Formats: sequence, C-alpha cells, structure tokens
Amino acid sequence: MQASQPKVSSHGRWTRPAMVFAFISVVGVFYAKWYPYYFKALTTASSHSLGTSFVVGASGHPPSAGFHAAMSFFVAYFKDIWVALVVGILVGAGVQTLLPKSWLYRILGRMSAKSRVLAVAAAVPSMMCTCCSSPIVVGMTKSRLSTGSALAYWLANPVLNPATIIFMGFVLGWNWALLRIAMGLILVLGASWVGDRWFTNGDSHEFDRQVNPPADEPATWQGFFRAAGRLVMGLIPEYIVIVALLGAVRVWLFPSVSPAVAHSLWLMVVLAVFGTIFVIPTAGEVPIVQTLLGAGLGLGAGGALMMTLPAISLPSMAMVSAAMGKKEVLYVAGMVALAGLMTGLLALWLL
Repeated sequence: MQASQPKVSSHGRWTRPAMVFAFISVVGVFYAKWYPYYFKALTTASSHSLGTSFVVGASGHPPSAGFHAAMSFFVAYFKDIWVALVVGILVGAGVQTLLPKSWLYRILGRMSAKSRVLAVAAAVPSMMCTCCSSPIVVGMTKSRLSTGSALAYWLANPVLNPATIIFMGFVLGWNWALLRIAMGLILVLGASWVGDRWFTNGDSHEFDRQVNPPADEPATWQGFFRAAGRLVMGLIPEYIVIVALLGAVRVWLFPSVSPAVAHSLWLMVVLAVFGTIFVIPTAGEVPIVQTLLGAGLGLGAGGALMMTLPAISLPSMAMVSAAMGKKEVLYVAGMVALAGLMTGLLALWLL
C-alpha cells in the first residue's frame, strides 16, 4: 500500500512567503527610513534646519536649464532615494507574489472605508516618497485591490509621513505641521473615496469581484524575481528620464520671486501646479519652503508648495498610470493641485 502524503493547508503554504514579505518590508523600511530619520530628527530639533533647498542647492539659486542641471539634480536625488526605491520595488513584487490574493482582497480589496483606512495605516509607518511607493501601488493594482486603497496608500506615504511632519514642526513651526496633518487627511481620504466611487464603476465593480474574487497562485522565488524585474524594466527607464528633465528645467519652475508677485493669487495657483509635477525626496519640501519664505515668498504660495510638492510628481504619475490608468491619475493630480490651493488660502488665514 502506498503511504498517503499529508496535505499542506493553504495557510501553511503561505506562511513562509508571508514571513519573507514581512522581513523585506520591516527591515527595508527600518534601514531606509526609521533609522536615519531618528538621528535626523535629533539634529533638526537643535538646528531648526534640514539643510539647503533641493531646488537651489548650496549656490542659493537654481542652475541654468541644460544637461548639467539635469545630471546634477538626478545624481543628488538618486543618492537620496535609491535605497527606498529598491525597497519599494521588492515590496511591490512581494505584494504580487508573496501574499495570498484572497487575503489581500479581504483586507484592502473592498470598496469600503475600512480598506481605505487600513491602507492609510499601512502607509504611515512606511514613510516613503511618492516615487518609492509607486512600485507598491502598481503591485496593489495588479493584485486587483481597490483603487481607493491603492490611492490611500500612495498619497498617505508622503503626505502623512510622521518624520516629515516632525521635521516641519521643528523647521517651519508646529502650526505648519498641524495644517499639513489636517489638509493631508482631507486629501488622502477624499481622493481615495473618489477613487472607489468614480474610477471603478461604482458598486458594480465591487459586485464583480465578490462573485469572482482573485484566485491564489503558488508563491515561488521565480515569480517574485520575475515580478521585480517587470517593475524595474517597466518603471525605471522613464522614471530616470522624467526626473532628469525636471531637474534640467527647475529654474523655470521655481524662478526668482519679486515683492510685486510674492503674495499674488496667480502665483499661488502656478506653484500649486508646479508643485504637483515636481519631484523631491522625502521631506524635501521643508527646506524648499523655508528657503523661498526667506526670499520673500508669501505664506499662501508656501502653503501650496508644502502640500503639493510631496504628494505626487510627474515621475510617480508616469509609473502608476501604467497600472491605474492615465485618466485616473490626471484626476488625482487635479485633486492634489486643488488641495494645495486650498492649503495656501488657509495658510494666509491661519499662519
């Protein structure tokens, strides 16, 4: 008689891959974010500065548009974010291959406030910039999670980043930090709600996924590295090009501010749009706003940049649009710019 083989439960089959995913996520975020930001917070508390503006650098003004400006910006930017970007790619691949899709769907796949709030709760401790969280958002979208939870995770990472808010309190003042928290919550929860209601055909989309929920697939190392490779090849080349182009023309996006226009409403609108498309590393908006305010920029325009600079960027929009859709991402960009304009108007009144 042939001995019967013991059956491995579905729970048992996913235990080891899930542990690998947890290890990558926790260790990666600790090394890329929590550990360095702890010491940076101590330094910022005593110096009340995060260094020079990422736009102007040590020279005090942006370089002329051209190849040198593009390369210098890209090198400085990439040195600041590359570790977090690697973590984001590995976590994004893990979301697609190392976690059971049926479990992910139950947690983050439903068009509900619970899924959106859980996505925010997962985003806040990861503290990634918009570009580094984009591979994870692509992984969430490809795993058929709800658009609302994907948007909540994407926007909450940079906008509700606790380290950035602490830096902001020490550098700009705690009134700025409180305004960021309040408007950040409105942007994240509002955009994610719109994502569920407008971008997924309403309740009919949710009904279809309840009838045909995502099926679990075996977790393999080949699948994990294949997913990571697809993220690298599909996202990184255009990301490099767009970051370099933004660096090349940053002198046009952030020109010198004269007293005649520093407090004008039209400048607030323009900077809300430019802040939405420009790319910065985590907490890069703090020294930019500090420098521009010191040069005479009005509180309204500063508030608009404070909200829009970290939220999304042209490179992150390009990465996410491949999975979520260009039209949907453009709607999100409009909501970010509008939130920036509202923040600027409140800054005039409250700060």
